[in-house]
Amino acid sequence: MRAVTLPSVPATPQVTELEPPSPQPGEVLVEVSASSVNGFDAATAAGYLQGMMEHHFPLVIGKDFAGTITALADGVTGYAVGDAVFGVVTKSFLGAGSLAEYVTVPTAVGLAPIPHGLGAAQAGALGLAGTAALTAIEAVSPAEGESILIVGATGGVGLIALQYAAARGARVIATARPGAEADLVTELSGGKAELVDHDGDLAAQVRDLAPKGVAAALHLAGDGGQIAGLVADGGRLASTLGLTAEAVPGRDLSVVAVMAHPDEATLARLAADAASGTIRVPITTTYPIEQAPQAFADFGTGALGKLAVTIR
Repeated sequence: MRAVTLPSVPATPQVTELEPPSPQPGEVLVEVSASSVNGFDAATAAGYLQGMMEHHFPLVIGKDFAGTITALADGVTGYAVGDAVFGVVTKSFLGAGSLAEYVTVPTAVGLAPIPHGLGAAQAGALGLAGTAALTAIEAVSPAEGESILIVGATGGVGLIALQYAAARGARVIATARPGAEADLVTELSGGKAELVDHDGDLAAQVRDLAPKGVAAALHLAGDGGQIAGLVADGGRLASTLGLTAEAVPGRDLSVVAVMAHPDEATLARLAADAASGTIRVPITTTYPIEQAPQAFADFGTGALGKLAVTIR
C-alpha cells in the first residue's frame, strides 16, 4: 500500500510502499479514502514527540481518516464490513497512522459512522480538529451575547470553534489577517465575527472592542499569558497548547488545558453537525497522496484552514 512515512525523526514525510496492516482483536481494518494534516502530524515529523510516545519505524504518519471497513478482528461488535466510517487514530504509539491506503482502528475510541449527507472528504478532515474545537468551546461555554476571543481562528480548530461559538449567539472576536483569512472567518461566522489582526497590536485591538476584557478566550496560537491578560476577572480560558492556571498566577480565571478525546459520541455529534450544515469543515486545499510532502510544507507556512489529502 502507499503510505506517507518517516524513516526517522525529524524528517520530511515521504510516500513509500508498505505491506497493509492487519487488525488486532477489537480493531477494524479501514480502506482509507481521505485524510488531512494536523498540527500533531507536523509535530511528529519535526521530532517534537520524541521521548513522549513510542515511535515505530518506518512511521506511518496521520491522525484523521475516512473510509470503508474491509475487515473485522475478533471482539468487534456494532460495525460490519462495508460500513463507511471516520475518526482519529488513537493508538498509544506512533507509526500506524492514517495517511495510508489502509489503517487499523480500535472500535473503543476514535471511530464513528459517516452519516448520510456528509462526504468522505469532509469527514476525513473533521475528527481531530473538530474534537479539539468542540471540547474547547464546551470548556468555556460562551452564552448568548457573551464575548469570546479566539486566537488562532484561521486554523482548522479555530475555524470550527468560531462556528460553534457563533451558533451559540456569542460575540466572537477572532484573529485574522486582512484578505483571505478575514474573508473566510467572516464567511464561516455568518458575518458575526469581529476581526483583530494578530500581526498588529493584539492587546490594543481587543481592548478597543472589550475595554473590560472578554468573558472567555480560546488559546489556539500565540502567547498564552498575553491572551489571559485580555480575559476579564472571573472569565474562562481554554488552551490547546498546554496553558494552565499555574502559568497565570494571581488571576481569577478558569483555565482548561484541552485534550481532544474523540470518543464515538463526540465524533457522532461533529458528523451530525457537519451533515446538517451547523458547521462546515473548513477545507481550503486538497492534495493527492503523492503530494502529501507538499501539504506538510504548506502547513508549515501557516496555511489557512484544513489541508485535506485524498488517498483514493
